[in-house]
Amino acid sequence: MMKTFAATVAIALTAAALPALAQQAAKPAAPAPKAATEDRYIGYYYPKPTSTEVFESQLQTIAGVDRAQRIQFTTVVSQGTIQSAYRVPYAVFAKGEKADKMIIVGMQQGELNTVYRMRALLANMTTMSRLSPFFQERTVAEDATFFDLLKLLGFRELTVTDGEKVAHQVTIK
Repeated sequence: MMKTFAATVAIALTAAALPALAQQAAKPAAPAPKAATEDRYIGYYYPKPTSTEVFESQLQTIAGVDRAQRIQFTTVVSQGTIQSAYRVPYAVFAKGEKADKMIIVGMQQGELNTVYRMRALLANMTTMSRLSPFFQERTVAEDATFFDLLKLLGFRELTVTDGEKVAHQVTIK
């Protein structure tokens, strides 16, 4: 399990660091801006957050990292979980106009039903991130966290939910 996830994170990190190869299609006109506090994903991907926190990283986002690379990163991570030899109890994806909101949804009853279980999952993701050459080259790996990795890639928010009642939201600065 750990080797598969470590390999997936290493591939995803490497892929995210590469420039996007495909040209992006022209974007349609943006809809009217919503209130800053409105979260359009509440009620669709997760319930209203039951807890929040702010993580202030000392790292800077890598210059040139854009929407396509964040989507590529989450796609590779998701692909690794889908291709796992066992059923991974969560799904990972990116949302938002800039794909700067990562969402992790528990897929099994009771797996991520407390903020402590959510933080345990994030701690495991930190451990796996620290094994990747990408992370080791850009951070002091033993001090950096999964949140720092998300900051490097330009994510602004992470929401973890049990997919039913509990959601924890982290603002990354």
